[in-house]
Amino acid sequence: MKKIIQFVKESWVEFKKVKWPSKQELWGLTVAVITASIILAVYVGLVDWIFRNLIYLVMP
Repeated sequence: MKKIIQFVKESWVEFKKVKWPSKQELWGLTVAVITASIILAVYVGLVDWIFRNLIYLVMP
């Protein structure tokens, strides 16, 4: 039990050291992740479409 209490105390000390992002930083990072996800989805979809059409050309 003593180790658990020590762990919780040390975790709380480390938790206080965390630098949380501001609302503006959080919004900017959220937009960046959504934009990157959309770009990646379009790229993968395009590559899939190209390979599907190539396979249909080879194997009619």
